[in-house]
Order: sequence, then structure tokens, then C-alpha cells
Amino acid sequence: MQKQLAEVLAQAGIVPVLVINRVEDALPLAQSLVEGGLNVLEVTLRTDAALKAVEEIAKHLPDAHVGTGTVLNAADLQRSVDAGATFMVSPGATEALLDAAEDHQVPLLPGAATASEVMRLLERGYRYQKFFPAEAAGGVPMLKSLAGPLSQVQFCPTGGIGPGNAKDYLALPNVICAGGSWMASSKLVKEQRWEEITRLAREASAL
Repeated sequence: MQKQLAEVLAQAGIVPVLVINRVEDALPLAQSLVEGGLNVLEVTLRTDAALKAVEEIAKHLPDAHVGTGTVLNAADLQRSVDAGATFMVSPGATEALLDAAEDHQVPLLPGAATASEVMRLLERGYRYQKFFPAEAAGGVPMLKSLAGPLSQVQFCPTGGIGPGNAKDYLALPNVICAGGSWMASSKLVKEQRWEEITRLAREASAL
């Protein structure tokens, strides 16, 4: 399971987070990002439209690896698999969710923000942890403090990352991907400015 996840994440420098409000925007948005060199995408599961978006991306963009975020339970895991997701993201890694992921043989990227939580995940064989700088005080300094004693962990920060600080995160030795919704803001998507999103994706993929 973690090997599968490693293969996906190895292709990612920046993983943009797609917050889908309208299904019809999902495919052109994903297409714009993939054309810009970002082929690992995370779609948040805040609405049923997000699962439909995963289906559309998986069906029409075979070169894209699409993951679902905000996966909280076994039912969400199964629905994500059925929709065509190749990996899952969870903002919190409860024992029940970790058990469900292992039962389903689903690649899961759990989120953790403290050393004790990360150690618990390591004990279960998880090398990769999501890190939410927007939700954890300290941002880069906090990630540095975790990465120091936990050098065997590979962190994937997302959220609260923009053009001004992405390089700071990617410069950390334990960071394998960074991302955020900044390169595909709701304003750009609403106005269907796909070429501009592709340009921003190219800039991000070059970091």
C-alpha cells in the first residue's frame, strides 16, 4: 500500500488541491493543471460533486493520478476507489480509518501535526504524512521541528502554501511534495481562465 503511494508521490513536486463546487469545472481545471506539468491532483470530498469530479478526471485523463482528500471513514474510502482515485488523503488518521485503509488495500496519506501522532503512524508502517501548515501553528518552523527527530518520515505539506513560501517547504529535506489551491483559485476557475491556470501550473512544476 505504501509502495503504491510512493510510486504516485515520486511523480509529484507540487500537488494542487482542487476544491470542486461545480462538476463541469473539474475536467477543464484538471486538464489545465496536467498540461502545466502537475499530474498528481487532490480533490477534496466536501460535496458529492467532488466524487463525480474524481470519476471525470480518472476517465478522461489517464495520465493523471487523482487522490481524494477529507476521507474520514471506510465508506468514503470505498466510494473513492469506485470513483477511480489512486490514493487517499485523510486530515486525521484514526485507528478505525487506518484499519479500513489496510482492509481495503487503499493507499492512504494520513495527516498528522504532532510528533506523537507521527510516531503512532510510523509504528503502523506509514512513512508518508500529510502536513497542514494552515492548520498547525508554526508552518515551516514546525515542520522543521518534526522533520529533525523524524528523519525517516516524508512530509507532504499542503494548504496555506502559495508562491511566496512553496520554495521554503520544498527546500526541506523531508518534504516530497507541497501544494495548495492557490494556483487554481476560485476566481480563476469561476471565470474559466484555464490558460492562466496552466501558466501558474508550469511555474509551480518548475519549483
